[in-house]
Amino acid sequence: MQNTASQQFLRGVKDELPILLGVAPFGMIYGILALSAGLPALEAQAMSAVIFAGASQLMTVQLIQEAVPWTVIVLTGFVINLRHALYSATVAPYLQHLPRRWKAVLAYLLTDEAFAVASLNYQREGITRFSHWYFLGAGLALWSSWQVSTAVGIFLGAQVPQAWGLDFTLPLTFIALVVPALKDRAGLVTAITASVAALAFFGLPYKLGLIVAAALAIAAGMWTEVRQ
Repeated sequence: MQNTASQQFLRGVKDELPILLGVAPFGMIYGILALSAGLPALEAQAMSAVIFAGASQLMTVQLIQEAVPWTVIVLTGFVINLRHALYSATVAPYLQHLPRRWKAVLAYLLTDEAFAVASLNYQREGITRFSHWYFLGAGLALWSSWQVSTAVGIFLGAQVPQAWGLDFTLPLTFIALVVPALKDRAGLVTAITASVAALAFFGLPYKLGLIVAAALAIAAGMWTEVRQ
């Protein structure tokens, strides 16, 4: 299905729209938590534009609130976002013919949700003249939704009294993200390992227990996948 660039772009936007219903609440939660962690509104919004990675942003604001050293924050974000290397390897064969400027833009827009929609489209249709415009439409739809929902969360966060304490929403958010994704044995083993290890190494300084738990969980998940 060749179509035109604009048609492929609009198809990408349209296919991404159902996912945005689930993304927007997490963007608002991030905005609220960023303010409660002490970030100025401008910096909280800039993080959504520069980092543009929901899980990393939510974890970062928690670590900032705990006054964790910046080196640990950067390392934690790196570990959390390692999955994007797998996403890149998956879509690379479909993008290798594009100029560098296109690759740079699409790499920036390569999130979990954009990858899911774009990779399915490539599997259905293969490489076409305007298939990268579909990817662009899906990615920009998600980007726009994330920026707007972050701004709404920041506005709402400014209205919420500090005494309310919204820290509990962070673990609830991650539980809501993880549980629906546990569809096979490897995922279940990964989640259980991460939970047990996080509790076992909770006492490590600078929140290093999070990094240890993530590393052990990744190793356990990979081992289970190989065994299967």
